[in-house]
Amino acid sequence: MKQLFQIGGYVSGVMAFLSKKAEKLTFSISKEDRGILRELAKKYAELAADPVNNERISRMREVNDLKPVRPPVWVDELPWHELDIDNQLVLHCQSEEAKILEEYFRQTLFRWKYFQADMVVEDTLYLIKAYSSTGIGIGVTENVLPIDAENKIVSHQYIDQLDTEAKVEALKKPVVKAHPEIDARNLAVLSELFDGIISVKLRGHYVDYSPWEHMAEFRGVNQCLEDIMDRPEFIHRTMEKFAEIGHTFCDQFEAAGLLDFNIQQLHCTPAYTSGLPAKDYVGGPVRFKDTWIRTRAQMFVLVSPAMRDEFDLHYIRPFLDKGGLVYYGCCEPLDKSMPYLKKIPNMRKIGATPWVNLKELAEQTSGDYVFARKPNPASVAINLDEEALKKEIRETVELCLAYKCPYEFVLKDVSTVGRKPENLINWVKTTNSVIDNYY
Repeated sequence: MKQLFQIGGYVSGVMAFLSKKAEKLTFSISKEDRGILRELAKKYAELAADPVNNERISRMREVNDLKPVRPPVWVDELPWHELDIDNQLVLHCQSEEAKILEEYFRQTLFRWKYFQADMVVEDTLYLIKAYSSTGIGIGVTENVLPIDAENKIVSHQYIDQLDTEAKVEALKKPVVKAHPEIDARNLAVLSELFDGIISVKLRGHYVDYSPWEHMAEFRGVNQCLEDIMDRPEFIHRTMEKFAEIGHTFCDQFEAAGLLDFNIQQLHCTPAYTSGLPAKDYVGGPVRFKDTWIRTRAQMFVLVSPAMRDEFDLHYIRPFLDKGGLVYYGCCEPLDKSMPYLKKIPNMRKIGATPWVNLKELAEQTSGDYVFARKPNPASVAINLDEEALKKEIRETVELCLAYKCPYEFVLKDVSTVGRKPENLINWVKTTNSVIDNYY
């Protein structure tokens, strides 16, 4: 069942996926698969040893520490089924678990070779801590419409499961359980598999507390927006219930020792920072206030900033205030909502969608928050328009310099490149060529 209030860690590989499937995997890796994985791991370790990784980590840390340095450039959420060149992404392992590892290695090597931008290959393979949850009593029920059978991006029609007060009141508080025995088993297996090549360690999770994302999946966007207008008290009670569930979920995560501040990525953006853990951390279990928190309410692009405050921020503020650094936003433009968002005292990063008023957001962001700029992924969908891209990047650079905003570029949500990997290759080259003119 999809978890409510997901706790996330960057898939430092598909190591997180291994953890999620850990109870079903047996790690019966054959001699042939072992040989393939160890050879790939050697190439991976060579990349990890490149000093450029430390330079990039340092620069990303400075950006998240609100220092004015050259912006990192990342590329993420890619249509890998469209990207292969000369069969470099073809998998040769036989077992399911070996294929998971092989795919991660091959994609990392491929990305580094063709469009690495400022990607970082860490000198450790991190296995994300395993856990299970009893859930909240319902799961996502939907109809999907794929355009491309190989593409994971599909259209969703969600079935409304929370249309009455009785259904909302029936939601259950989840019971979360850590699985250190699974972690220990997987850690031992992978450490032995990659012995002498690269170290393997455990990594915990950051917090993704975004109730409106799950409201959309449990109800559908139209139903939610209609009820905000027609049944506001019902929506308020629903959000109260979701807030109770979210607090319970994350309190259990903290108590179970599943949180971490040592993470690489915060949903497609660099997470390195000197601001975590909290200053009074002296070791031991990581607390909620030592972690990144990500949140957003994308459907609120269609409501007023005051309604975002009433129906979203009012319910998540008490939770955010207790946590560590906050990253707000995804694909919704936030320039009009900044007066309300600024009330979050520990907010550190703001999403700058392709549809935002860049000048207004940069002016309000100033040097107080990281300007997480997301260029339009449509630019790589068919044929790359280099002049349009240069204009888009140049406008962001000049505004961020003028308003002294620490900033970053992240090309994400790439559902297609028109089966032209060169679009991504040239996007990275063009973006960096524009930035080079200023640094």
